[in-house]
Amino acid sequence: MTPEQLQAVAMKSVEVLKELGPGIQWLHSYFTDNKVYCVYLAEDENIIREHARRGGFPANRISRVRQLLDPSAAEGPA
Repeated sequence: MTPEQLQAVAMKSVEVLKELGPGIQWLHSYFTDNKVYCVYLAEDENIIREHARRGGFPANRISRVRQLLDPSAAEGPA
């Protein structure tokens, strides 16, 4: 995608998010050669699907993150 296309997609996403309200927040997206992975904070899967529907974005698979691990875990409990 060109920078202009990416900006247009981001603008559409933000527009739809404003319509949907505080139950969903787009954190960021990762682009690979053939896929896009979007990360959201959302109250449930349905609001993510609604965001995709209204924005015209594909949402082929939604996975709930159950736990987060980062390098600080190596330091042990505080």
